[in-house]
Amino acid sequence: MLDWFYGLTSPEQVFWLIAIAATIIFLIVLVTTFMGADADADADFDGGAGFQFFTFKNGVAFFAIFGWIGIACLSHGYGLITSIAVAAVCGLIMMFVMAGIFYYVNRLTESGTLDYKNAVNSTGEVYLEVGRNRSKMGKVQISVQGSLREMEALTDQDTDIKRGTLVIVDSVTENGVLIIKPLS
Repeated sequence: MLDWFYGLTSPEQVFWLIAIAATIIFLIVLVTTFMGADADADADFDGGAGFQFFTFKNGVAFFAIFGWIGIACLSHGYGLITSIAVAAVCGLIMMFVMAGIFYYVNRLTESGTLDYKNAVNSTGEVYLEVGRNRSKMGKVQISVQGSLREMEALTDQDTDIKRGTLVIVDSVTENGVLIIKPLS
């Protein structure tokens, strides 16, 4: 193995060392990310914007691509300067691709916090009878923010709203109780 390595030119040795070291670090980062130990040491040079270009992961990806592309260019007979330039451009492209992926993946996350105001004008079905004129708290099943929920409800109607009645949410109290009325 060492005979093979010492048989390479100095530029080839440098590219191989960079490629192997960066690939090993990349694999370690990849495994720890999937194991949940994602401690990305991001250097925030962009003022806190969502698109972060200079990160540890992007740096590792740059050097891994830089090394492998440099090896490929040299093995295809390109000169040293051309190989370095092509490898650097490919590494930068990889950094942009990874930064874009992480940017869009982070935008996919949402807090999951229920905003009761989103229930206004939604329709649902009474699950537990609701007493007239806010006399007895009931429950309704209603789709809010993309999921079916069971929520507490009151009504300002002069009659009780029975189980199975289709209703519409008129308003929401400060503590998240729905004010409903029968769907006409």
